[in-house]
Amino acid sequence: MTTAPGVPTIDDGELVSTNPATGELAGRFPVADPAAVTRAVDRARAATDWWAGLGFASRRTRLLRWRALLANRISELAALSHRETGKPIADAVVEILAAIEHVDWAARNAKRVLRRRRVRSRLVLVEHSAHLEYQPYGVVGVIGPWNYPVLTPVGSLCYALAAGNTVVFKPSEYSPAVGQWLVDSFAEVVPEQPVFRAVHGLGEVGAALCRSGVDKLAFTGSTATAKRVMASCAESLTPVVLEAGGKDAMIVDADADLDAAADACVWGALTNAGQTCIGIERAYVVDAVHDTFVEKVVAKAGRLTVGADDADIGPITMPRQIEVIRQHITDAIDRGGRAVLGGPEAVQPPYVRPTILVEVPEDADAVREETFGPTLTINRVADADEAVARANALPYGLGGSVFGRRRATELAARIRSGMVAVNSTLTFVGMSTLPFGGVGDSGFGRIHGADGLREFARSKAVTRRRGPSPLPAMTFARTPAQVERIVKMARILYGR
Repeated sequence: MTTAPGVPTIDDGELVSTNPATGELAGRFPVADPAAVTRAVDRARAATDWWAGLGFASRRTRLLRWRALLANRISELAALSHRETGKPIADAVVEILAAIEHVDWAARNAKRVLRRRRVRSRLVLVEHSAHLEYQPYGVVGVIGPWNYPVLTPVGSLCYALAAGNTVVFKPSEYSPAVGQWLVDSFAEVVPEQPVFRAVHGLGEVGAALCRSGVDKLAFTGSTATAKRVMASCAESLTPVVLEAGGKDAMIVDADADLDAAADACVWGALTNAGQTCIGIERAYVVDAVHDTFVEKVVAKAGRLTVGADDADIGPITMPRQIEVIRQHITDAIDRGGRAVLGGPEAVQPPYVRPTILVEVPEDADAVREETFGPTLTINRVADADEAVARANALPYGLGGSVFGRRRATELAARIRSGMVAVNSTLTFVGMSTLPFGGVGDSGFGRIHGADGLREFARSKAVTRRRGPSPLPAMTFARTPAQVERIVKMARILYGR
């Protein structure tokens, strides 16, 4: 069997994964048909009572053991990620470190966030006490992406596990080896039950997982696929968390530290070869500092190395994405934009060299559509208010960045997005105490932080009568005199 490097192939019932740059075999994994997906969910469901019954303390102990395993074998996992996706090892190490931080936080904070807690009663029902408790859903399905094959799925599954759920994970067909490594390593520290399982294959396996009877599903991927996932899950009213596409913008105000802004912009736009959902794909720079900022970005981006192994920028993992990147660059230039670094000739499959575009019309694909490559548009604006308007003009709303001093916090609040960084880029993804997610075409629901823990637990309200009712409203035994007293109470409490 021969196949193009990096293109997932089904051979004799197995998913074959190869390196996008070299074609080196990364692994072969049995493809799950719908019956196999259902069996995986059934086995995970059989383990739910045991896993939930361990309680927060025992789950914490096991999750922290997994955290330690990940930390001690970080080089092994980073090398596998590099071999399968082409991601530079240094980028893989940073990604895994962020994932480890999330495992640690979820394990340590699940009890605090999700423990049963008393809720104060109100005067209208003073005879009742109330409490709130959080219960695990049961089996959570996770469909992961290939661009961050460790951090992104771990950002869902470790919070789901900490909340007491079991997990069935469908890794991307472009990174099944990394996904299986995560499952196998977890089984080393939790060997008793199939708490965390994987199913492999192409898109139809993900569709089968949506229809398999999981109790909640977390998906990360494109907006178009997120809509199909949501439609499939709607058939059974399965709740979803959707982290979809982005076209994040950076705003650079006139009083920004331009050296810091340029450095962060280059990192935010070009790390992982630009294959980052929260990557900076657009920059809006106030006229007074535009030219200087462009010069600094070009100088920094121009020094980056491209290639395999020790390069700053590795290959494009999905070969078909290369044509999207090429089309966006060509369209931008055809519409009057200029390449001040790179350009159409920067596309050299399986690599794309950094490309910085200026004066690109706002209706160009390079501005409006997710490019997912090492490209960046930088456009001049009269002031930061115009920059905010342009940043908010698209239906996406995942992340964003603002560089400035006097107005930076105000501008950040006005960006329509689920997350924003002030005088940095992408930092919110590594901040385990904060929720992660978008608005609009970037999806909904949250992973990470306390909101992420609550996302994978059902809230349950409980009231308990602790005495007779002074004003028996909720009974057919009430008398006209009591109803009149209820009316008087309502006027006293709420009538002014």
